[in-house]
Amino acid sequence: MNPRFAGFVAIAVCCAAAFVGVSCGGPSQEQAPITAEKKAPPPAAKPPDESRRFPSAHQVKHEVVDDHLLGKDFLPGGNLAEYERDGKKYQQFLISRESPDQATFLMMDFKNELRDAKFIGHFGGYFGFDGDTPILLFPRNNFLAGIAGLPREEADLVARDFAARLN
Repeated sequence: MNPRFAGFVAIAVCCAAAFVGVSCGGPSQEQAPITAEKKAPPPAAKPPDESRRFPSAHQVKHEVVDDHLLGKDFLPGGNLAEYERDGKKYQQFLISRESPDQATFLMMDFKNELRDAKFIGHFGGYFGFDGDTPILLFPRNNFLAGIAGLPREEADLVARDFAARLN
């Protein structure tokens, strides 16, 4: 093909494409813009029942919470178990995520809501206070786990047993 002719064809194709693009632009002033209907987001999947991962000794109650575990707007649903031992009441919770990274990011969101949050190296988690309630948080595999209602030393012992059940 003649190089001059090929150049002319290329210019003609570009001009035609530009013309089509301009002529097919947005709606004319006579046309009303089309608005998409806003649909509610699909309901979150019900969290899996992970009751087998919780110790049964001293357990008073176990429930699967559909959304906002511990009443927190930023938390999805998960499992919550209540315990009573030696006159002390406390809770253990477990939130299943799709990946270890998601569990860690969720922990960081929760940590940011705690007062006096301190890093606990051997758990890779945090201990702090939600109001007056002490909370120990830690990620394990695809889970965010925690103990609410026990002082740090006691929560540490309970969390060690809990963490071993999450492997």
